[in-house]
Amino acid sequence: MSASPPETVVLGIDAAWTAANPSGVALAAKIDGVWRLVTVASSFSEFIKHIGGGEAPSPTALIAAATRLAGRAPDLIAVDMPMMDAPILARRAADNAVNRAYAGRGAGTHSPTGSRPGAVGRALEAELSVVGYPLATLDIRPPCRIEIYPHPALIELLGTTYRLPYKAGNTGKYWRGLPLAERRIRLFKVWATIVAALDGVMAGTAALLPLPPTDARGRRLKAFEDCLDAVVAAHAGAMALDGRARPYGDATSAVWVPLSNVPTTVIATHRPAG
Repeated sequence: MSASPPETVVLGIDAAWTAANPSGVALAAKIDGVWRLVTVASSFSEFIKHIGGGEAPSPTALIAAATRLAGRAPDLIAVDMPMMDAPILARRAADNAVNRAYAGRGAGTHSPTGSRPGAVGRALEAELSVVGYPLATLDIRPPCRIEIYPHPALIELLGTTYRLPYKAGNTGKYWRGLPLAERRIRLFKVWATIVAALDGVMAGTAALLPLPPTDARGRRLKAFEDCLDAVVAAHAGAMALDGRARPYGDATSAVWVPLSNVPTTVIATHRPAG
């Protein structure tokens, strides 16, 4: 990293909706006017290991590790998970606003319920609030946390007409009838495209987020995907801090989506068949 101190710092979290799954984490800092990826990890535990580990994986330990790694505490935490100060029991204003803008492009939101993200989400939100990161909906006042959603963020980053087919578990839906080997080739091409685009707006992404081996399976592919989503979250948070993102929702809930400065393009493999 540059010898200059960071101007602002963002922590991106691809938050798991259940206790059984890990949450990807990405740390980015703006240095000399340029956003740079500091580090990325596929779980809280892996992230904390960057400073030697030893602490229980919690949001508090995560922020402490981020502060040591970046040289200052995060100004903003961008979380890929439904968040609201009141209990989430059904669809919110944020979900409906994103759907109006992006459902036609394949990037509508899933419906949150009392159990998803449920207790896991409430615990994460509560601890982030306690350590000084209240939820920001319609305006950004650091330190704070915001909600992001990777699909529309990627649409705007790459200027595509439809959501990108980058989820490893959905290749059979994206490219029906193709053999697994061909689906894997197409998936890795999409991943490479996303990483290159992120590297263009967040220096160091390509070096810190290499593609997994072509023969990787299961858990390793999911770990890469979690890291990728965390970097997308960090990018969305960076754009929100820079005033280059807009909130979709109202004062109770909002999803922040980066503004696009890329002409819309069509990538033929983006829309699933059927």
